[in-house]
Amino acid sequence: MDIKKAIEAINIDVDKVADPAICSIIVHLLNIIEAQAQEIKELKEENQKLRDENNRLKGGPGKPDIRPHKKDSKDISSENERKKHHKDKKNKKSKNKMNNIKIDRTLKLEIPKDQLPEDTLFKGYTKSVIQDIIIKMDNIEFKKEMYYSPSLNKTFVASLPPGYHGAFGPNLKSHIMALHFIGKMTEPAIVTFLQTHGVFISAATVSRIITDNHESFHQEKKDIVQAGLSSTIYQQMDDTGARVNGENHFTHILCNPWYTAYFTRRNKNRLTILEILTQGELSFQFNETSYDLMEVLQLSTKTINQLKESNLKNIMNRKEVEVLLDDLFPNPKKPHRRSRGIILEASAIVSYQHLPHAVPLLLTDDAPQFKQITELLALCWIHDGRHYKKLDPVISSHIKKLEKYLDAYWRYYHKLLDYKESPTKKFAKALLKEFDILFSKKTGYNVLDDRIKKTKLKKDELLLVLKYPQIPLHNNASELGARVQARYRDISFQTKNLKGTECKDTFMTIFETAKKLSVNAYNYILDRISGKCKMPSLASLITLQSAAYDTG
Repeated sequence: MDIKKAIEAINIDVDKVADPAICSIIVHLLNIIEAQAQEIKELKEENQKLRDENNRLKGGPGKPDIRPHKKDSKDISSENERKKHHKDKKNKKSKNKMNNIKIDRTLKLEIPKDQLPEDTLFKGYTKSVIQDIIIKMDNIEFKKEMYYSPSLNKTFVASLPPGYHGAFGPNLKSHIMALHFIGKMTEPAIVTFLQTHGVFISAATVSRIITDNHESFHQEKKDIVQAGLSSTIYQQMDDTGARVNGENHFTHILCNPWYTAYFTRRNKNRLTILEILTQGELSFQFNETSYDLMEVLQLSTKTINQLKESNLKNIMNRKEVEVLLDDLFPNPKKPHRRSRGIILEASAIVSYQHLPHAVPLLLTDDAPQFKQITELLALCWIHDGRHYKKLDPVISSHIKKLEKYLDAYWRYYHKLLDYKESPTKKFAKALLKEFDILFSKKTGYNVLDDRIKKTKLKKDELLLVLKYPQIPLHNNASELGARVQARYRDISFQTKNLKGTECKDTFMTIFETAKKLSVNAYNYILDRISGKCKMPSLASLITLQSAAYDTG
């Protein structure tokens, strides 16, 4: 007997069962079948993992990781549902890209007169625009004037133009940076490309151009982040994996509509988030608010009392706090990592929230490291919606209930989008009431009902948009930023040292921010490397553009 087909054949409409007792029994049995099916699925997956591990221990291969065909794979993204709302709206006129192409030269093409009949009349020209590119060498030999002063016993030599130092010019250096960070080309591929076009350059030189002497760009990144943090009342954050010299790290993405910044760190705890938001200027505050937060984070009452009796300074730096913790936990065999972490996090959070430039609102997923840091936390509707799409019911009535509920879920999401465009108190009140109704439903499909309850518990975080219509409903901006790091991992499995890691973060920040501000990233890098600095800084553009935009 094919169990899967037998389960799929169970097609009963429980709502049409007249007897309440029988109805309750059927609902209960269907949920038992659903739970058993899910447990069997999980056990099969676990069993396969154990088999693979056993085969590997014996020196053999595990089961090959073959991705399912697109039609067979379960799509848990919410792009179609999220964008469906906008299909009925006015289609914007598609921009003709040909209008933006700069014409460098014009050639007139003639038809040989002997190929034309005698009665032909000239009717002007018809245009065809062909895009092409020419890569050519531009090697320069500088003849520098040189003078000698016998009286001073000193030689005077003419200086090279700005940007021309070492064996390679600013254009070549800018192309290397663009090929690596925009084009996602590996260093060996860049060397091959340049050598193919006649440049004598080594892999070590390309690596040095990418990683060395970029202090001014690191400062530009700091300026971008400072301007970005001040440009809106909210910030978006996410993180993705990274490798540094063989060790696992995390690349954190901080962004809003005007910029995207990258920070690769060893951890992804609250202290790391605060270190990013303060650009490394962490401080620690000890007062009643700090102790209350420590209690919320479940630090023992005994330890809190010890802190209160220690007569601590109100504001402390990291070194001072570490000395305090060493005195508080002197036994090296019992490091008390959790207690130390709570003390550091709670005191740093309170200190940060008292800063005049502290971010009041973070938009993130539901990860624990983002909680408690800012006064307000908005959650992503797309992340929440994915939990529903991950449900995999086997009973046909449960499948229909899930589909019906998801349809209502996304219709409510689209109403929130409408509210963002035309926010009113009346509309907000109606949406609040509809939220309570929608997320109080009982479908009889236990797993779905549990998921609905969990969404309702996040009501305040999901509906912050009713108070702040300018914040997005989703965290896609930081997820798109995370994709840039993921694509970089494809070409460079890891960075070798902190210097390379810092350069990677800096130039991804500059290039992605330039993209958001509609600035040609190559021209910007060339402008800085050449020493001309005629283009306005990205930080100033963030301030200018955000001031001109109504962010509420």
